Amino acid sequence: MAKILNHPRVYAFLHIPVQSASDSVLMDMKREYCVADFKRVVDFLKEKVPGITIATDIICGFPGETDQDFQETVKLVEEYKFPSLFINQFYPRPGTPAAKAKQVPAHVKKQRTKDLSRVFHSYNPYDHKIGERQQVLVTEESFDSKFYVAHNRFYEQVLVPKNPAFMGKMVEVDIYESGKHFLKGQPVSETRVYTPSICKPLAKGEVSGLTTALDYL
Repeated sequence: MAKILNHPRVYAFLHIPVQSASDSVLMDMKREYCVADFKRVVDFLKEKVPGITIATDIICGFPGETDQDFQETVKLVEEYKFPSLFINQFYPRPGTPAAKAKQVPAHVKKQRTKDLSRVFHSYNPYDHKIGERQQVLVTEESFDSKFYVAHNRFYEQVLVPKNPAFMGKMVEVDIYESGKHFLKGQPVSETRVYTPSICKPLAKGEVSGLTTALDYL
């Protein structure tokens, strides 16, 4: 997996749902892993794929989740400071074992969701990126139509000036600002705007080795 994620044609981004940082809750969820397994995978990837973006999911208020269980989840988020975190309240699906279990009160689930969201919004995962020079792929227009949206190799969203020549192209930018969910980049004055190249087909038996790129400009 690390070899694939280090390939120049693959975004160094992976979504690994943890759901909870409590082993007892994971057991009740019938998950086939424990928190130590999750940490082992994340730590390995962060070591072997420097800068990788790890996204994850959290479910608040699964039946049987105690305050201590929830605090373990809070500690995990504080430790790893995930740049992308999807927080959901547990909702019982009719006919499932979890729907028949004793439910966490709705107001408790709501409060835990708020508390975890507050932790998530307490840090900015991109501040250290300011001053970096990055290659980004411009793919679309922003919702407010003020910028073009690009992504760097870690699939981080980079907003760039709206220049029609940039759309669908690779552009070199200097990062000058960061927000909770985005970076802003200024194109380098001498930047070469180019279309991403196509790699030659992999040789028989080859999995993800580097190949010579063919420029189709």
